[in-house]
Amino acid sequence: MRAILVAAALAALTVGASAQDKRPDYGTAVNAAGAKKIAAGVLAECQKNGWNVAVAVVDNHGFLVYFERMDNTQTASMDIAVGKARSAATYRRPTRVFMEAINKGGPATATLPGVFASPGGLPIMIDGKVTGGVGVSGVTGDQDEQCAKAGLGTT
Repeated sequence: MRAILVAAALAALTVGASAQDKRPDYGTAVNAAGAKKIAAGVLAECQKNGWNVAVAVVDNHGFLVYFERMDNTQTASMDIAVGKARSAATYRRPTRVFMEAINKGGPATATLPGVFASPGGLPIMIDGKVTGGVGVSGVTGDQDEQCAKAGLGTT
């Protein structure tokens, strides 16, 4: 009897935890035209501020749809932008969340495959569903995120 009660309590906790941690569903993947529009918004915000960045847009499975970099962007930013976009799309959350989890003492988060624990990666949401991800790299994480939000029209 005691084992049944323990199992029931664990099941209740598991259901409660999964309900609190619900991720949005995946929707139809962003297409090239939509990706280029998002990237144009990112680049406009960065140009306005004099920031040189790379921007990547991936589909809802993390595959590259569009990439562009501004002149004189640091070399490392090319891979970082793609990684942030992929992480945001496949984990269905902003990359800032990973940084915050690690900073709060959750080092196991850093061991998850494909995690980029730096702001600047955002999921692309249409009708409450993830259709892709945008990643920006080249300045500070907060500035990268500012440009990504501008590309999504959420600033």
